[in-house]
Amino acid sequence: MRYDLVIFDNDGVLVDSEPISNKLLAAYLTELGHPTSYEDSLRDYMGAAMHRVHDLVLERTGRRLPEDFDDVFHGRVFAAFERELGPVAGAVEVLEKLAADGVPYCVASSGSHERIRVGHRATGLERWFDDGRIFSSQDVGRGKPAPDLFLHAAERMGVRPERCVVVEDSPLGVRAAVAAGMDVYGFTAMTPAERLAGATGLFGEMQELPALLS
Repeated sequence: MRYDLVIFDNDGVLVDSEPISNKLLAAYLTELGHPTSYEDSLRDYMGAAMHRVHDLVLERTGRRLPEDFDDVFHGRVFAAFERELGPVAGAVEVLEKLAADGVPYCVASSGSHERIRVGHRATGLERWFDDGRIFSSQDVGRGKPAPDLFLHAAERMGVRPERCVVVEDSPLGVRAAVAAGMDVYGFTAMTPAERLAGATGLFGEMQELPALLS
């Protein structure tokens, strides 16, 4: 293994949550008078922390979202996760290989700690991630594309940024990893390859990842 730490994004990389959450986000924004399609949501918000939703809506419309927006949205998302969420195909096998090879890994997500935990419980991935392996944009205040989250994860895991590799599926995440001085492999299962410009490499199926990392 040529890296000392593998940093995974969560949504869309470990748990297959992007279709669920973006459909719900588009529907809720539309319900509140901000017409948004599923495709709009993927383009504008995939991989982003919640503050980006508030910021873009305010910038575009001059109107603030309701104070309880995050709570209502997350309530809908978590209920859907319990009903529908599964792991990304091949993610468990990748984690098994990293663990067997003794390669350190963690997750660094724009989502809240609660969202990460709910998703991991619903998919059975919680066994792979104790509290010391979970990092959220909540920990640093600024979400992707700022590099803060990835740099925080590397520092807490005791690894220099240049010895880390990030696994991402969003343009914001790729930009954050590059800004952190880390290699990054872009997962193209949901995101067109051209939108992940700047990635060290690209892959379309999780089974391909171990070969890229070694």
